[in-house]
Amino acid sequence: MLWLLVTLIVVVVSIAIAFLLLRPIPAKYVKGSIQVVVLGDIGHSPRMQYHALSIAEHGGQVELVGYIDSEPLQPLREHPSVILRPLSRPPQVLQTSNKLLFLLGAPLKVIFQTWTLWEALARQATAHEWMLVQNPPSIPTLLLAILACRARNTKLVVDWHNFGYSILALKLGHSHLLVRVSKYYEYALAKFAYCHFTVTDAMRDVLKNDLAIAQPILTLHDRPAPIFQPMTSQQRAAFLVQQALTAGEASEILQGKTRLVVSSTSWTPDEDFSVLLEALCKYSASAISDSPQLPELLVIITGKGPLRDRYLQKIKSLEASQDLEMITVKTDWLSFEQYASLLAAADLGLSLHTSSSGVDLPMKVVDMFGAGLPVLGYNNYKAWPELVREDINGKGFANAQQMSDTMRLLFDPPPTKLDKLKQGAIHESNRRWDAEWEPIAGRLFGLVT
Repeated sequence: MLWLLVTLIVVVVSIAIAFLLLRPIPAKYVKGSIQVVVLGDIGHSPRMQYHALSIAEHGGQVELVGYIDSEPLQPLREHPSVILRPLSRPPQVLQTSNKLLFLLGAPLKVIFQTWTLWEALARQATAHEWMLVQNPPSIPTLLLAILACRARNTKLVVDWHNFGYSILALKLGHSHLLVRVSKYYEYALAKFAYCHFTVTDAMRDVLKNDLAIAQPILTLHDRPAPIFQPMTSQQRAAFLVQQALTAGEASEILQGKTRLVVSSTSWTPDEDFSVLLEALCKYSASAISDSPQLPELLVIITGKGPLRDRYLQKIKSLEASQDLEMITVKTDWLSFEQYASLLAAADLGLSLHTSSSGVDLPMKVVDMFGAGLPVLGYNNYKAWPELVREDINGKGFANAQQMSDTMRLLFDPPPTKLDKLKQGAIHESNRRWDAEWEPIAGRLFGLVT
């Protein structure tokens, strides 16, 4: 309790000092100018990139603030109405997945983020008519955004991707005092925003019912960017042969003897890939013992993250014991363009996202549908039916056995069930970001009449 009190005092004092010493530069904002804020890697924040690009393409002026650890979308980098303002990353010593070290380093990390973010929001940048802030993370983002907006007469819009306290609970547990304080902080400050976007109706209902927010709460569902498109059979064949990850198995994939399965991950605790590995072991055992007609699987997992090395060791161990005899697992980091093509060339997309809150949805599934790729995903949370229609464009599972059973069902020749899901996913690919964004965000920002 003493540690928590000291931490809160240090954070509050640091914010107060930042506000007093680094006062906002007064400036009259340009109408239609919007500051888009991501306290994370811009390149790994597709929804905020889509926001920024839509604003710019509809005549607005955009300043996109965040970390640039990976390259943002090329149209953003080249658009004359977009300014990218990078943030400095906290020292590496403060980045840890260890629970004890996290508790010790978190206050220092927050203080560092407070100073760098405040300077970016209120000192380096000119004033804007609107500020669109991604949440989470909410600490210290929401408080600093509110202060900057109040000082500059800027209207604040919070774009809710999830709840920050629910993600913190993955590390500390829901009963931890810091998690409860984080929830109160997040909910209390939310009431100072001008308007809210949520990624699901279920999330909107939580904000509306639990917070009794008077401001508008608008559901803005995620939709894929134009880069995610279905492929023709000729395009697919050319990509499989040319892509290093698939070239060795391209012939077998095109003949249906091997099925290409793809998943992306940030290798974090909210995606338990041990479930996938268990399911793959069960599939392999079944294909060897009682279902020899089942195809081999090439499973490609893309992404970077803290748990990657741990799972790679598990995969090597399972391969050494021949538990993955019918499975080839490959991992890699791909560019945005390569990833989009890989999804379009695959037979099935996997989502292990478990949802810390129960009311968010994985962006990866949206991208898979954009590429016309059917999805098999963890479905044991409230918002899942808002995205995936069972037996139409995808299927869900709650455990490794169900996942394995469904893969056998879909891949058992002839693949009529998989083909049906493929048609549903291609139909879903017609639903695009601009059609969702224009009547909601575009109209709110005054860029669409």
